[in-house]
Amino acid sequence: MTCATRFDANLEKPHMSHAVHHLKHPLIQHKLTLMRRKDTSTNSFRRLLHEIGMLMAYEVLREMPVQEISIETPLETMLAPVIDGKKIVLLAIMRAGQGFLDGMLDVVPSARVGHVGLFRDPATLNAVEYYFKVPQGMEERDVIVLDPMLATGNSAVAAVDRVRATGPRSIRFVCLLAAPEGLANFHQRHPDIPVYTAAIDRELNEHGYIVPGLGDAGDRIFGTK
Repeated sequence: MTCATRFDANLEKPHMSHAVHHLKHPLIQHKLTLMRRKDTSTNSFRRLLHEIGMLMAYEVLREMPVQEISIETPLETMLAPVIDGKKIVLLAIMRAGQGFLDGMLDVVPSARVGHVGLFRDPATLNAVEYYFKVPQGMEERDVIVLDPMLATGNSAVAAVDRVRATGPRSIRFVCLLAAPEGLANFHQRHPDIPVYTAAIDRELNEHGYIVPGLGDAGDRIFGTK
């Protein structure tokens, strides 16, 4: 189930009128609730993110173009539709995006994989890049950028800036949680890029964390602090 909604932030937040795909499937919402709980173990958190990644992949890929190929069934030859998985690039924003990536690869195992390494400067909250690598021939590819959290939006903007420079055929951004401030920031810079998220939370706190949120996704995935 996907709900394409126009999100209006409150008066204290920048106005945002771009389509956001809020994925409200009960299984996604149930697993997200379990991930939010502070006593969920690292192992359970990692497994739940993997499962949500698989479930979200179905919705994110819903409108991907298909082509017909000739195949042999046990009875005859026919034309049947396929997604060209080799044209899909799953781009993980390191390090937390890696947890999302594994679940989506289970659904689209033939997809190519890219990585962008970013960390958030604790003083400015700006994204600082330390790594970027994508497949060749990006101009023929559809890119799905993955990061569990869209908080300030600075990392998402920086990642998509880098991806856009490679000239891909299309870009989608997928996150687990989004803050209104992050959505507004992202769509101010990239108004044409659709965002897919499992939840739009209330706001950012003074440290730039999503609240009520689920804490630091990277630390919870990898058991670090």
